[in-house]
Amino acid sequence: MKIILMRHGQAEDETRPDSARQLTDFGQQQAVQTAAYIISHYMPDLFVVSPYVRAQQTLAQLQVQAPNVLVKVQDNITPSDDARTALAELATVDAECIVVVCHMSIIAYLASLLTGETPESYALAEARVFEMEFIMAGMAHEIDRFVPTQPY
Repeated sequence: MKIILMRHGQAEDETRPDSARQLTDFGQQQAVQTAAYIISHYMPDLFVVSPYVRAQQTLAQLQVQAPNVLVKVQDNITPSDDARTALAELATVDAECIVVVCHMSIIAYLASLLTGETPESYALAEARVFEMEFIMAGMAHEIDRFVPTQPY
């Protein structure tokens, strides 16, 4: 199975509550690029997303290209949530290729738990693909990553 961990695109400054921050135009472009890469290289059968607006807006770009993929909102993948608790919930999902759209720093900790390696920061709208037999700490290895380019 595969799990693709994707960080949301660039968000506006913190003039709103963190949960309500929206993607900038650049953030939307980043999300489009990463969504195109994911959908052209993988066949997701489930999208899991944070309830925060910027993650939902990033997910929307995936849904444009894969409208029939089921979506699950997971409340415990926001920036300050516990990665172990989030991973335990992800492990209950029945899917072969899951795309999880969430935030720093939880995304780095999720990747670290999956591989057993030191946490590494994600770029905005970056996606990393992990392969494993089942979702469990230390069972995955990274097989691919994509970082969107700067617009011209």
